Order: sequence, then C-alpha cells, then structure tokens
Amino acid sequence: MSAKRQWKGNTGGNLLGQNALILLFRLLDVRVGYAAMALIVPFYMLFARKGYKAIYRYYRRRWQMSPWRSFINTYRNHYRFGQVILDRFAVYAGRRDCFNVEIEGNEHFSRLTAGEKGFIIAGSHVGNFEICGYLLNPEPKTINALVFAGETRTVSENRARVLTPHNVRLIPVLDDMSHIFAINDALRHGQIVSMPCDRSAGSAKSVECDFLGAKADFPAGPFTLARTFDVEILALFAVKTAALKYKIYVMPLGAENSAAEYAERLQTIVNRYPDQWFNFYEFWKP
Repeated sequence: MSAKRQWKGNTGGNLLGQNALILLFRLLDVRVGYAAMALIVPFYMLFARKGYKAIYRYYRRRWQMSPWRSFINTYRNHYRFGQVILDRFAVYAGRRDCFNVEIEGNEHFSRLTAGEKGFIIAGSHVGNFEICGYLLNPEPKTINALVFAGETRTVSENRARVLTPHNVRLIPVLDDMSHIFAINDALRHGQIVSMPCDRSAGSAKSVECDFLGAKADFPAGPFTLARTFDVEILALFAVKTAALKYKIYVMPLGAENSAAEYAERLQTIVNRYPDQWFNFYEFWKP
C-alpha cells in the first residue's frame, strides 16, 4: 500500500484530553459523551479532510448513494466511530460492566481454546474489535494481540492495564520486526495470535481480493502463518448495535484459510453494518 493511501490508526487527542475522559467517565455515564460527540463531529469532518473524503467516497462508490445521502452517512459514520472511541475510554474508567454483549458463534472460540494447537484471530477496523479482548475468555491460552506502536502513553498503559487480567498480551508492531518473532513463538507454543487482517501491519505482502464490488489489497501474512503452522483462523467482528450494546460475531474460515474467504466474511458484516466501516483512507485500488 502506498504512503498516500495508507492511514495510521492511532487514537486522536492529546494526553490531557484522554486522561480527562477517563476521569469524566468514572463519574458520568458514557452517553453524556455521546451527546457532546454529536456537536464535535462536524468540526472533525471539516479539519480531517482525508478521512472525510475517504468515507464519503465509500458511500458514493461502494453504496451508490447520492451526494446528499453520502454526506449524511459520512456524518453518521464519524459519529459512530466517536462513540466507539468513547466506549473504550469508559472501559478504561472501569465501566466495562455497563455494556451488554451478545456473542454469536462462541462455540468455535471455545473449541479452539480447548485444543492443543494455537490459532489466529482475524480482526478488522469495523466496529470495536478491541472490546473482544475484554469480553472473551481465552483460558487456558494467552491471546497475543498485535497493536499499533504509535499510540499515546495514556491509551497504551490503560489498554495493557485492562487487557492483562484477561490473559491478553500486547505485541506492538515495531520497525525492527521483533513482532514477527513473537508471533511465531506464540503459535509454536499453542497460543492465540490476534491481528487486523484488513490492513497491513508491518508487511508489504498483500493479496488482491474482490470486496464490495471493487479490488482491494488484504495482507497476506496472517494466512501464510496459518498454513505454515497448520492452525485455524477465526474472523471476529464486534459491532455496536445500540447505545450500550455490542454483538460479537465469531466466524471460522474454511480449510483454505484464504484472504479471499476472509474478505467475504468481512463483506457480510459491512453489508449489515455499513456505518461501522472505520478505514479512514482510500482502501480500494484506483
């Protein structure tokens, strides 16, 4: 993926603002933040033009919407993304139990955690994938989660603080490629590896797939790993279905463990929840 098309997925805001959110949600319901977010989103759309244009084109080209409907849905998309970010900070503030969660397909996750082999969790930038780490119980295995290394100290420290008791180990993607050795070691020892499969994370190798009516590049690494270590892949999607409700979909891939099959699973979810597509860059090939 070219530097022009790539988007770095770090959480917005500075340390002071992020710490203030955590303190706020220790005292107030997260829905108070939702109300404020409705007023903040137009300014974000105005000044974060690249992200705005990418989502606007997503609705115009992939969903064939009129300019006006594309604009309205771009606002809804940004607002939903803001809610998801606020939900993360509510969890950091200790309010994990305020969210109701339904899990579809949990039997697939339970079957693989009970087995001797490790496996790969294929995540995405749809919905709130991070919340899976707070709600799924991987015992006796450890989830080794690949994460972006450029987050602020507030996000990194709180994420680790909340996830570690849930048997989740964070592996930052670094330029020295040390994360590759950590991933290989985890699979070799029968553990779980979680990584985004809709965006390259330190790997230049990609596979072109049909996705929502056009061609897009998906990272080849996760699927090569699955074949190398002879392990299964589960596609996991956590989508927001109401103010304080989430639904987690656990979808096993077939024997091929291919990027094309993952793209089909992802397309199924995006068709159901088009407002929760959070890749704020030009995802599809020209």
